[in-house]
Amino acid sequence: MDTPTQINRRTFLNRSSTGIGSVALAAMLGESAAAPAGDDKWTGVIEKPHHPPRAKRVIHLCMAGGPSHLETLDYKPELAKMHGKPMPESFTKGQPIAQLQGKKLNCFGPQHEFKRWGKSGQQISSVLPHTGSVADEIAIVRSMVTEQINHDPAHTFMNTGTQISGRPCMGSWLLYGLGAETDDLPGYVVLTSVGGGQNQPIAARQWHSGFLPSRFQGVPFHSKGDPVLYVGNPKGVSRDDQRQVVDTVNALNHIHDSQVDDPEIAARISQYEMAFKMQASVPGLMDVSGEPQHVLDLYGAKPGDGSFASNCLLARRLAERGVRFIQLYHRGWDHHGGVKAGTQKTCGLVDRASAALIKDLKQRDMLKDTLIVWGGEFGRTPMAQGNGRDHHIKGFSMWMAGGGIQGGVSHGATDDLGYNAVQDVVHVRDFHATLLHLFGIDHRRFSHKFQGLDFRLTGVEPAEVIKPILA
Repeated sequence: MDTPTQINRRTFLNRSSTGIGSVALAAMLGESAAAPAGDDKWTGVIEKPHHPPRAKRVIHLCMAGGPSHLETLDYKPELAKMHGKPMPESFTKGQPIAQLQGKKLNCFGPQHEFKRWGKSGQQISSVLPHTGSVADEIAIVRSMVTEQINHDPAHTFMNTGTQISGRPCMGSWLLYGLGAETDDLPGYVVLTSVGGGQNQPIAARQWHSGFLPSRFQGVPFHSKGDPVLYVGNPKGVSRDDQRQVVDTVNALNHIHDSQVDDPEIAARISQYEMAFKMQASVPGLMDVSGEPQHVLDLYGAKPGDGSFASNCLLARRLAERGVRFIQLYHRGWDHHGGVKAGTQKTCGLVDRASAALIKDLKQRDMLKDTLIVWGGEFGRTPMAQGNGRDHHIKGFSMWMAGGGIQGGVSHGATDDLGYNAVQDVVHVRDFHATLLHLFGIDHRRFSHKFQGLDFRLTGVEPAEVIKPILA
């Protein structure tokens, strides 16, 4: 069937100016337009790295709910001595506090013993023995700070660099800049698990592409049942039949795209193609029957149980297949009460598999170019909330490994009571700048124009690469 070819004067001028302007802008920026509209593979807008990259992929182990740094990675013997005594007002006066605001504030000492691990002697809690076993592979940052004191905006800030909804997350930025190394899986995959404490809610905005085309948003995989909804064909529909449907739908989309020049139509076309490819690739990805028993034991994984351990094993398999950004949320760290038992239980669910990722990737010679990040959206207060801890943004901890990170080092410090980051303070923006740096990207030179403004993951305020932890 022939389609109308006439267009009015306004449409012609609009398309002409848009096309010329796009070519001129690409030339001025010295960057490639990357992948054309359609089902071609997206190769990224950064044609040449700003400096030699160290990492190829990220596995972000997101401890949703805010793990207590005081029970995991930041030992405070002085806080132990102050247990039960009033928190000095000089620490807390005029400071943002979540649920303890206006209440009597007493110090609450560390609830678990800390030990020194490895040749580096890094101090790590006794409830993280497997993490301790890889102490010489990780860099612990003990001086993290953020700006949002409640969970949802804090997650948004950690992922996007701002509390304003609708901005691209760091995984989307990375995929937009560099593309993916896989043809038959999304470049950005999200897995979730629960257990050990309050199952902190998370929202799709944490892996959303914001004002970037939707092809760059994260794709959630289910850890139980079908990993992706409708990944299988209905009965009576063959793969050839499905191919014909996809081809027909995309032909119609191409016609529409030629008329309206909407980037989201190009994204829709590419996602139809990706969905078709995933019908063949995902079942093989999720089938871990070929994994040796010693690998399953290393992770503590029971395939199909939806656990963090099984998700870590899937993360390694996704990394092997070229997925650029893999994000694992474990929703079990919100310990307003019972922080001693809660931390021990939640650590028991994530500790073995977190360390197993490092060990497994290292023996496969993949750790050197795989960046692993472990941490939450904020920490917990040195003050008691009953027998738990409140939200805390002035000082908390995370660790990083692989992908250009120096192992066996500790960076930064909080004060004697674990309240304020006081040495080598690391803001979330610094973390984002470091992540991009490890992929060969100068955060100051990586932006996207939206509504007349040049937006960056690190925003407009100063951000510095955490150089002391780089290998």
